[in-house]
Amino acid sequence: MSTAVDGVPSAGSVAVPAQRGRWIDHWHPEDEKFWAAGGSSVARRNLVFSIASEHIGFSVWSLWSVLVLFLGPAYHIDAAGKFLLTSVPTLVGSVLRLPYTFAVARFGGRNWTVFSAALLLVPTILTAAILKPGVSYTELLIVAAVAGVGGGNFASSMTNINAYYPERLKGRALGLNAGGGNIGVAAVQLVGLLVLATAGKGHPRVVLYIYIPLIVLAALGAYLFMDNLTSARSEKHAMRDVCRDGYTWVMSLLYIGTFGSFIGFGFAFGQVLQVQFKADFSTPIKAAYLTFLGPLLGSLIRPFGGWLADRVGGAAVTFWNFVAMAVSAALVLVASTQKSLALFLAGFIALFIFSGLGNGSAYKMIPAIFRAKSAAHVEAGADPVAAGLEARRLAGALIGVAGAIGAFGGVLVNLAFRESFLTYKTGNAAYIAFLAYYGVCFAVTWLVFLRPSARRLTGV
Repeated sequence: MSTAVDGVPSAGSVAVPAQRGRWIDHWHPEDEKFWAAGGSSVARRNLVFSIASEHIGFSVWSLWSVLVLFLGPAYHIDAAGKFLLTSVPTLVGSVLRLPYTFAVARFGGRNWTVFSAALLLVPTILTAAILKPGVSYTELLIVAAVAGVGGGNFASSMTNINAYYPERLKGRALGLNAGGGNIGVAAVQLVGLLVLATAGKGHPRVVLYIYIPLIVLAALGAYLFMDNLTSARSEKHAMRDVCRDGYTWVMSLLYIGTFGSFIGFGFAFGQVLQVQFKADFSTPIKAAYLTFLGPLLGSLIRPFGGWLADRVGGAAVTFWNFVAMAVSAALVLVASTQKSLALFLAGFIALFIFSGLGNGSAYKMIPAIFRAKSAAHVEAGADPVAAGLEARRLAGALIGVAGAIGAFGGVLVNLAFRESFLTYKTGNAAYIAFLAYYGVCFAVTWLVFLRPSARRLTGV
């Protein structure tokens, strides 16, 4: 009798051979007997260490949202220059998400997680080596760009975990994976606050010294406890195929609105407070006390967005979420014109919360779209197994594409703030742009997924 993963005997119709080293040759999460006989424990173990690596990746990606708070007069960088420093790693990270998505298929989920986690040492050590008064702005831009490697981890991690879980649990699993990673934004900001409060703003490299051993632990954990799935190697040409699908561009548009907002605001919030409310945030530590709160709440609620989408449908949750984001953006705009700090903070915290909720519901929509299309193909006579594999292949590819384009939304957020403050000395133009974009997003969600139509996909 063959043995299942981790030595658990196979149950039901699926015979699972023993692992070959860290490779699993057969993986059938939709088979409930397979899942109960050991599949769930293997998936959970990989999820835990995937979250750990992705969490550190987000922290490294977000380093410059913290480090700019340490760049006082001795660095000779104005507010516009600081917004550019936070935009560069966002841009690099968004671009890297595309190759990172397919690195899992090429090298294996465990192998790529080990490598990508260890790679985080490069920007961390480089930044620690050069970050001191007198460093040129060009050098800062280069090392900030290298920190973008942390942004790629999300795409490979989500693609990998998507392959481990059955459809009925994908919303929760992807929500936990992404939410645990997203908390890395808040975590690095908390570390920055701790360093500012203890060592002072003259010691930004302490932040980097804290993360170096954590990166080593994340890479070691992935090496010791994660697995590779041979079934993931069927993703060849998936990006080409998925880019021909119209739903790819719809979901990318929506994910710019949710994740682009989350990561863009996460990078920019501390600077916005210091520029727009100078009297209230005259020192970096005063801004740092609030900077972490929005990303933390947005990260914590992301799994709830996936859970809620599992129960009532991702499209419905996403639609009402964009309505709430539009209302929140309007609240921020009113607060800005009235110079009301309390209202401004309430509106921005709401934006973080709803962007996190929308991240979870939007990502749940991706496998649901291809599951619905797969069901339609089966009804038309297609082979159910082949249709299911094709749905998973394309869903994994879209997770990477939408993640990359959504992350680019973070660049647009920072550039919108930069241009608004440069041109109008206030963020109001940026808030109007955000409000308009959320309006487009809830209109598109309704027209494509919720409007009564014979062509509409069901179950999304």
